[in-house]
Amino acid sequence: MTINRSNTQVWVGIGLLSVFFHTYLIFSGLIPSLVSRPLHLVAALPWIFLVPQTTFLRAFRDMIWFCLAVIACIYLAVNESGLSDQYGFLEGYFQYFIGFVLITTVLEMARRTVGLPLPIVTSLFLLYGFFGHLIPGEFGHGGIPLGSYLGTLIITEGGLWGPLTGVSVSIISIFLIFGAVLNAGEAGRGFMNLAVASAGNLKGGAAKVSVISSALFGSISGSASANVASTGMVTLPTMRKLGYPKKVAGAVEAVASTGGQIMPPLMGAGAFIMVELTGIPYTEVILAASIPALLYFYTVWIGVNRYAELFNLRPIDASERPSKLELAITVGFFVVPFAVLLWSMFSGYTPQFAAALATVVAILLLFTGADARLHLKRGFTRLGEALTISGRQISMIASIILCASLIVGVLGITGLGVKITSLILSVSGDSLYLTLALTAVACLFLGMEVPTTAAYVICVSVAGPALIDRGLEPILVHLFVFWYALLSTITPPVCGGVFIAAGMVEENWL
Repeated sequence: MTINRSNTQVWVGIGLLSVFFHTYLIFSGLIPSLVSRPLHLVAALPWIFLVPQTTFLRAFRDMIWFCLAVIACIYLAVNESGLSDQYGFLEGYFQYFIGFVLITTVLEMARRTVGLPLPIVTSLFLLYGFFGHLIPGEFGHGGIPLGSYLGTLIITEGGLWGPLTGVSVSIISIFLIFGAVLNAGEAGRGFMNLAVASAGNLKGGAAKVSVISSALFGSISGSASANVASTGMVTLPTMRKLGYPKKVAGAVEAVASTGGQIMPPLMGAGAFIMVELTGIPYTEVILAASIPALLYFYTVWIGVNRYAELFNLRPIDASERPSKLELAITVGFFVVPFAVLLWSMFSGYTPQFAAALATVVAILLLFTGADARLHLKRGFTRLGEALTISGRQISMIASIILCASLIVGVLGITGLGVKITSLILSVSGDSLYLTLALTAVACLFLGMEVPTTAAYVICVSVAGPALIDRGLEPILVHLFVFWYALLSTITPPVCGGVFIAAGMVEENWL
């Protein structure tokens, strides 16, 4: 059985269950990782395996796969106490079957969500764990018993349910919910109105609006693709109307939207993963990331301004700019939740608790609008939209994070990360700049094939220690790796943000 996309109420219900589960975890205290993290996977499964298929056989296959994956996750959650006594070693054929189901499910989820490259890279790492003992020289390993290898990946926190998945469960999910609730209401309109009011009257105003709106929207979406698609719907037609060539309009939107992934507070989930990997407080991470992010957008602004001066591109017409009253009202729809978020975080609350409080405020604001009237039907419609978007986005991020967790698990089990670090150090000699260059190239190359978050996790796991050994602070290393993984979004030949922008302006991406 599949669920038709037009069956809105069912998807809203599934989204509600996902949102309730992830919110409940914040207020319920400590729940064992081998309970909460498999249930996180269960919450993601419907959005991957219950969507309509073109044939009955495919739909039947997906239903069987969905049921097996749910059974596997429930088995882990129910038997958490007993499994912890196995010390990462599988016992019996059924547990091997559970391991096979979970690994193949995660690989398939990633394939359906972000395409083949990430699951292929993950599969290569998994194969290295199986057959790496056959590789001669220092890049081989001593061999790992199958039960121990799969057990570490499946029934401990050393693989599939590792720290990265923990971040996805406890922190990233609630921020995705927060962003979805904001965008379901008037906040998105407020972002755009503020951008238009700030830069619309300047020369080349449409492109500058794109820069500001991408920074504002990207601060909660954290996805270059989502940023291009959302802000581009408004800014790209406006730029074209004001005389921008198609290729320039698309390029400005792609570059500006890419910066959304380095703009606090969400940073495409990167900020929370940095907190987990470095142990540095979240507030310090976003403060450290803020200045480079602002410099990025300032640089884009300078480029846009120069182009506008050369070609005398006019501002946005006054009739298309918001009135002061409309601006004041709509801006409040994102200023108030953001104020609650920042006040809570800097008052000592955890990021997830702060995001939960801000989400409650944002939900209340869904029931009113720019007309300042209470409208229950409109509010519940918006809430349903937010629940659906939340469930889908949590599923997408979970697919990426779970796949990346397998890679990190293999690196830890086999010691491959240490070996790659040693290789980088030996090739670069005593040169810090050569080490940085090699790391940057690796990030750009890997980021072309896999999502930014996964590229960051893989690169910082294998190359990060080499940079730290050169004397750099961990926060600098992590931000450096994340930024270069991010730039792959606009680096040919595989550049997702550019592809989307080019399609929206109907221009060749080259």
